[in-house]
Amino acid sequence: MRNTVIQKGRATPALGAIRILAAFVAILMLLPCMVACNLFGKTETTPEQTTQDPQGQQPQHEHIDYVSKTKLDMASTSLKIEATVKSYIDGDTTHFYVTPSPDFPEGVIKARYLAIDTPESTGRIEAWGKTAANHTKEMLKNAYAILLESDTETWNVDNNGRHLLWVWYKTDENSEWRNLNLEILQSGYAYASNSGQNRYGTTCMAALNQAMAEKLYVHSDQKDPAYPYDAAVMVSVKELRTNPADYEGAKVAIEGIVAQDTNGTLYIEQYDEEDEKYYGVSVYYGYSLATQATRFLKAGNLVYLVGIFQYATAVDAYQIGGLEYDRMKPGDPAFTHLIEAGQTVAYTLTDVATLRSGETQITSPDGDVTITFKGNYSALHTSVSLEGLTVVSTYTTDNEDSKNNGAISLTCEKDGVTITIRTIVLYEDGKIVTADRFEGKVIDVKGIVDSYTPEGKTQADIQVKVFSLDNITIH
Repeated sequence: MRNTVIQKGRATPALGAIRILAAFVAILMLLPCMVACNLFGKTETTPEQTTQDPQGQQPQHEHIDYVSKTKLDMASTSLKIEATVKSYIDGDTTHFYVTPSPDFPEGVIKARYLAIDTPESTGRIEAWGKTAANHTKEMLKNAYAILLESDTETWNVDNNGRHLLWVWYKTDENSEWRNLNLEILQSGYAYASNSGQNRYGTTCMAALNQAMAEKLYVHSDQKDPAYPYDAAVMVSVKELRTNPADYEGAKVAIEGIVAQDTNGTLYIEQYDEEDEKYYGVSVYYGYSLATQATRFLKAGNLVYLVGIFQYATAVDAYQIGGLEYDRMKPGDPAFTHLIEAGQTVAYTLTDVATLRSGETQITSPDGDVTITFKGNYSALHTSVSLEGLTVVSTYTTDNEDSKNNGAISLTCEKDGVTITIRTIVLYEDGKIVTADRFEGKVIDVKGIVDSYTPEGKTQADIQVKVFSLDNITIH
């Protein structure tokens, strides 16, 4: 047997052969892993490049805050103007107040955010639409300052006349400007909209790709917990009122404030930021709805309703009926539920002439009934306040077997324009209030815009319906 002598920094041939053989075996053992990694397109990364996800499943790229890295260059050739919020429309559209100028003589800019497309939260609502809209609103609502920037050296507009802009904001006096468009992309609230074809295109695409890799919100496999998906079509009240035939017979989901609850009927109203007005819809739930639901379907509560939208010949209007409710699933978007109690009914102060203006034709879905509607039909089922009305005549319901005996109609006038005020049967100290209380008086009223068809006529007309003696003030 040969003796093996080990010298410093060197091995004998025998030991060297053993080491070579060991290295060869190690390579063979690693080969399957290397092949598998190549097959699935994975590459080796350094600890600085990866982090573990919350479940520790697989490595992810380190999150980069592109918003903090993007700086506003006040010396660039783009146009810039300071602004404050006028109204929040949705996730990618906001109306701003600016200092009046030749470019903006009315002092208002309707801004469409560049590079992003958030899901719809007005009209026919889409999954994650409300979440995106709420994020944009929250950022601007808490902003210390807001600045609007054009993408080029001019103010550019889209086909709808909205200005295409970058929206920057500061969180406090000493903070740097943050690009809200980019932040919305980075947070996963939006899809791409020409994201790479603009001033900050490279960064926008990087932020978008990161949000997609992190599977945030619209890019996730998760469902929006506030969206009904197959259970109903989620829409705004304005959408139902302006395009009713599109939803005839459909199960719809809406949210709004209960303006009035009376005899199994709700009047629901929702404020539209873009039109800066309320839209209303009546909801018939009858007497079969569970008691647990009727307890929160009260005036002043913000509610979420799911039911069938249909034309009701009996009231000459579209309404929602057949409410879906499950007391075992509170907050489930497939069912009616309370969102928040204790809101304020609007009772918008309204000019009588405006309320009485206009004329609308309504045709039933089968085409059998066409009604000409006199008055401001878009205000139907909303709460209004009217002041300074002079009562010129009265009428008290006194029909055989009528449940409304004692209800009063007041024909009122202001500035030469007449309007009918209709009350339910009003009581005071247990006694029915009679019409002589109001004859010849000047009154203020709060009520719901309703419709009626005068006896012997086919033309429907609007009236304001009052449900409480407290909502009539006599001067």
